[in-house]
Amino acid sequence: MKRYTIAVRALCEFTAKTGDLDLRFTPSPTAQEGIAGHATVTARRGSSYQRELALAGDYGALHVRGRADGYDSAANRLEEIKTYRGDLARMPDNQRQLHWAQAKVYGHLLCATQALEQITLALVYFDVGSQKETMLQHEHSAAELKRYFEQQCELFLQWAAQELAHRTARDAQLEQLAFPYAGFRPGQRELAAAMYTASKRGVCLLAQAPTGIGKSVGSLFPMLKAAAQQQTDKVFFLAAKTPGRQLALDAVHVIRRSAPLLPLRTLELVARDSACVHPELACHGDSCPLARGFYDRLPAARQAALDTCLPAQQQRLLDRQTLQDIALAHQVCPYYLGSELARWCDVIVGDYNYYFDQSAMLYGLTVMNDWKVSVLVDEAHNMVSRARKMYSADMSHSSLRLLRKIAPEALKKPLERVQRQWNQLVREQEDDYQAYSELPEKWLGALQTAASAISDYQNEHPTYIEPLLQEFYFNALQFTRLAESFGPHALFDIEKRAGRSSAHSDSILCIRNIVPAPYLAPRFQLSHSSALFSATLSPWNYFHDLLGMPDNTAWVDVESPFVAEQLRVKVAAHISTRYQHRQQSLLPIAQLMAQQYAAQRGNYLAFFSSFDYMEKAAQTLAELYPDIPQWSQTRRMDEAARADFLARYTPESCGIGFAVLGGAFGEGVDLPGARLIGAFVATLGLPQVNPVNEQIRQRMDSLFGAGYDYTYTYPGMQKVVQAAGRVIRTQTDRGTVYLIDDRFDRAELRALLPAWWQVESFG
Repeated sequence: MKRYTIAVRALCEFTAKTGDLDLRFTPSPTAQEGIAGHATVTARRGSSYQRELALAGDYGALHVRGRADGYDSAANRLEEIKTYRGDLARMPDNQRQLHWAQAKVYGHLLCATQALEQITLALVYFDVGSQKETMLQHEHSAAELKRYFEQQCELFLQWAAQELAHRTARDAQLEQLAFPYAGFRPGQRELAAAMYTASKRGVCLLAQAPTGIGKSVGSLFPMLKAAAQQQTDKVFFLAAKTPGRQLALDAVHVIRRSAPLLPLRTLELVARDSACVHPELACHGDSCPLARGFYDRLPAARQAALDTCLPAQQQRLLDRQTLQDIALAHQVCPYYLGSELARWCDVIVGDYNYYFDQSAMLYGLTVMNDWKVSVLVDEAHNMVSRARKMYSADMSHSSLRLLRKIAPEALKKPLERVQRQWNQLVREQEDDYQAYSELPEKWLGALQTAASAISDYQNEHPTYIEPLLQEFYFNALQFTRLAESFGPHALFDIEKRAGRSSAHSDSILCIRNIVPAPYLAPRFQLSHSSALFSATLSPWNYFHDLLGMPDNTAWVDVESPFVAEQLRVKVAAHISTRYQHRQQSLLPIAQLMAQQYAAQRGNYLAFFSSFDYMEKAAQTLAELYPDIPQWSQTRRMDEAARADFLARYTPESCGIGFAVLGGAFGEGVDLPGARLIGAFVATLGLPQVNPVNEQIRQRMDSLFGAGYDYTYTYPGMQKVVQAAGRVIRTQTDRGTVYLIDDRFDRAELRALLPAWWQVESFG
């Protein structure tokens, strides 16, 4: 049996965690508070105190390692430091047991390293609110701790042997893995080669690859092929939306079908709200039956999910439905079963946030377990906007006013202080919108005080549940966390919104991230290789700069398998869709649509810059040409309505569907052949010129010297190309795209269109 390395924390979580899953709202310290709390405790110790003590030891094939928080050699006391808020007595027993388990394992490792015969183990609980320590300590002999360590290792050894056998079989099959089809599609081989080379070199990759070449298989296959050689532990396939996750799962299915002996554990992660079976129940053992005894039933559920005793070809792909079926069969929570299985699966499919946001689960597990991971980011043109949202925070004055009316008496004073400071900020601001170079310290201090008060109150009243209070608390935490890292990558702004009266007026305070690079760069650096791919990643420096890609990031622009004869691209240079010209544009746009429809009946998509513009254009077409079938996207369309919209596109149907550029139908829609033969794009897709975007433009200009392009041109043209890309999906497709605006005639915009397009102007 080969050596299996495991962290102390991971070992103890596997062997010593029992009882209920308990996620009652008990505010815990932030990561910064936790770090500061550890520093405070260790700073109080004497000169004989050793901090962050690296320890390791072996038992059979197991190599156990970790860092103990501190050891006082003068007192012969090993300390495990935990930060908390509120009443320590309310800490669940199973959590305390886990802390003791970690302390005992570290105690054994230290005794073995320094030949100690006995030692004092201490749990030091530090209240970040009161700054007080509570120390619980016990004397242990080295022999006693050795027995405990060996017991924990014995509990894990069978699983470790199983994991090593799985890894050996997996890597042996990956070494022999062949491409799952008889041949590569045009362009697919070039993409796969770039992916494989990036993994082999251990660098990141930006890959622009046209729609329709099979990017999911073309990216996953080479990363898996390289995994055995590079000793990669995991491949994370991250998508922006649900259809992207399904494409990834389909790619895994194709690869596994072609390699029936490959034991490839694949897991789909979904949002907690989507996975929850009992949304009406609280997430703890006293309320939800799937939380009660969760850790006692987890081992059997984990074993069943991974099908470890079955041949590779019979092992299940753990998509959302399969995972839920297994969880319910074992009466455990599907969402947290998925979180546990992420530790043991080879390919994990999920949303961007699982690796890139502030509390990203996969990133945290990668750090804790020292995994070697490859990260695939599908439809990566979405990453800039998605990452900006991850690292932004806003708060509404109207929400605060409402909260103050219903808040418990103990919280009224700190909330009132936030209100006073907020009112002062709004009074001092003359304009409706203003950005500031510095954060308002007094207001921020009041917000931090209020958040601490809410935290203390929740700890003292654990059964008190008020959604508005919890929402304010979490927003406050997000705001204060981002305040700690505020810099040129972000804006702080205040927007005043007028109401029918002063009582209905509102104001919004926002920390607005505009350059996610400082937050994402460590995520790219941690991965063995990260590959971002999309049909629209031009220009590459825009994504490189804003996302914080390493300097040695590779770039590939995969040649399109499509030819100009497949797609007629026409620029309606006689029409302006600028805001001031929209009313005049409605008639010529309707005439253009009707002419094309008369020349070639079939299905079309028409994209506009806003719902208002779209609705007026649809109305104009209906009035002038009532015989042309049409249907429209609606505001706040649910999943069923979106499906109905797309169901109108059949090989036999004809008509024009109206949609908003950048919305649900502008990307990720696959309508091959006669289901879609053309598109009208009546906008450049440029973000609206408003005070916020003008502030972003100024900051982009100061940071990168390309303010207008980074703020308006590039994001807009990416949407245009994505929308037009709905028309040609396969090498047999034929279609027509109209770019409606005279500005599409400009050379600098033409340069951002796909190279294989042959664009002609008319009008």
